[in-house]
Amino acid sequence: MSQTKAKERSKKTHGDTTAAEGGKEKKQYSLFERLFFSQVILGKSTAKKIAYMGVMTALCIASNFLEIKLLDTQFSFTILVSMLTGILVGPIYGCVAAFLGDTLGFLVNPFGVYMPWIGISVAMMALISGFMVKLPLNIYVKLALSCLLVLVVCSVGINTTGMYLYYSKVGFSQEMLGYFNTYFGGINMYFTYALARLVFKGQLINSAINFALLFASIPALKAIKPLKLDLN
Repeated sequence: MSQTKAKERSKKTHGDTTAAEGGKEKKQYSLFERLFFSQVILGKSTAKKIAYMGVMTALCIASNFLEIKLLDTQFSFTILVSMLTGILVGPIYGCVAAFLGDTLGFLVNPFGVYMPWIGISVAMMALISGFMVKLPLNIYVKLALSCLLVLVVCSVGINTTGMYLYYSKVGFSQEMLGYFNTYFGGINMYFTYALARLVFKGQLINSAINFALLFASIPALKAIKPLKLDLN
């Protein structure tokens, strides 16, 4: 009789433990947490979240040094790293990490004049990609929409507008003036500058390369089990 009771108590204890574990696995997060944090850092302690953000900030700083100049085109991986930052740590932490990465990157290796709109642009890239991957769509549809928004809002909107306003004050380079004279009859307006920068200066090609690398990198990141990157 005593053995039967002992087995029943053991089963009950085991059942309670299993239920507790099951409850832990099925922990529900608030809408705010699910919206602003990625699956990678969701449920992590504040210290671990800051650590993840620190790693991504370091990668953003490094991306400022990885630039390749080919003819008139300056290739960099800033777009790729900024968008991955938003995807991996979420829109808020990603936005902060990308902005800090650009600002600290300039302080570490100052070149010319600091242009704050570039920091705002990369922060928006992380913010956009971080939010877009939350949509209930196919992962590649979400990436395509992210790339389109980043191109329009960040590359064309923020970056090109900031550059145009700046060079309108300090003067355009001889190279850019040559584009105006050769292709636009000497007309110096925002739209002619945007076309020259995106087409002749190769910013569209640079963006396309970064977007292609983003699509290629997602399957590799999903294969890293410790990340627990679920973008479906």
